[in-house]
Amino acid sequence: MNFQLISCQHNQSSTKRSTTEQKAQTKRIITGAENTLEYLNLLHEKKVGIVANQTSVIFKKNTKPLLKDINNKADYYNIHLIDSLLSLEINITKVFAPEHGFRGKADAAELIDDGRDQKTGLPIISLYGKNKKPTQQQLNEIDVVVFDIQDVGVRFYTYLSTLHYVMEACAEAKIPVIILDRPNPNGHYIDGPTLEMDHTSFVGKHPVPVVYGMTIGEYGQMINGEKWLKNGIQCNLTVIQLQNYSHQTQYHLPIRPSPNLPNDTAINLYPSLGFFEGTTINAGRGTEHQFQRYGAPFFSKTAFNYTPKANFGSKYPKHQNTLCYGVDLSNSKKTSAIHLDWLIDAYEKTPKSEKFFGQTFTIHAGNTKLQQQLEQGVSIKTIRKSWEKDLTQFKKIRKKYLLYK
Repeated sequence: MNFQLISCQHNQSSTKRSTTEQKAQTKRIITGAENTLEYLNLLHEKKVGIVANQTSVIFKKNTKPLLKDINNKADYYNIHLIDSLLSLEINITKVFAPEHGFRGKADAAELIDDGRDQKTGLPIISLYGKNKKPTQQQLNEIDVVVFDIQDVGVRFYTYLSTLHYVMEACAEAKIPVIILDRPNPNGHYIDGPTLEMDHTSFVGKHPVPVVYGMTIGEYGQMINGEKWLKNGIQCNLTVIQLQNYSHQTQYHLPIRPSPNLPNDTAINLYPSLGFFEGTTINAGRGTEHQFQRYGAPFFSKTAFNYTPKANFGSKYPKHQNTLCYGVDLSNSKKTSAIHLDWLIDAYEKTPKSEKFFGQTFTIHAGNTKLQQQLEQGVSIKTIRKSWEKDLTQFKKIRKKYLLYK
């Protein structure tokens, strides 16, 4: 670690400034949902649609501790956004649910049916499966739509596509959208191949790198500003901003954003291990260490092994009930880059008699080039060099829509 030698004379103004900065860094992040006064007047006497899941909560101080370790602060409990708004007599008419459902319990790629919320009786409309975009009929009896879902800052995380389709449908129906912003736990860096528009899908709709370093609110502004919606239409969009947040702020997610991202390590490794979703390699699904390991039964025997089994969030994991040999990453230090060495390691360990790449590898990578580079044995340095031009261009676009440092 490098230290700068400072004069022994006491600089009082510098000390005060340093203390102020330290206090700002230790303040608890206030999410957009918690800034109730900023958006409540936009909802009064309106028929409101909510796009939400299990992460759509407001944290409140509690005299009796119920939940620990929210940004290293204790004594908070959570109340769902819908319950909060109903208690404030906001007229919620419909709830729209993304992949994994309103309560966040469905498996990845599992079709979600429409239904009703058992607690509130509100109708729930699924935005995953055949119906990924709200229909104009479904938007009837809605004056404004509130979007409040925790993102993890990775292009192939499908909540971005849900946001896109909600904004598009609302733009067509001339219904305003309010995004309640939330921190990006991978907001501290930008990396990976940029999606080529020939390879758009529900796991990647926009020409952005795998890790894009923006909050969901900033990303929504970019969708709008770059006219990525159908026919270049734009949505009447309002973002309720975070407080005490910068892109370098560390943020612990107190609620799983989806069933297979159980902790901070999994979320941090997801941009790197998410590529395995498009291969025959198991990335921890079917264990309690999802996206913190990788392995396969056809790897050479190692001391580390595990057996994927059906569990919460993974009914049919790859190599179910089969012993897999592989690599344990659960004790990895926090990363600020995509690690290609794990992908290359798995590729090299896969016998030629076994298939490695699956049908979805291209849509996860966003191009055909990465697979070709791996097959040709291109070095990590050269692969990363091939990303640089697109990353530089994206950073220029991104800068226009940032709300935080």
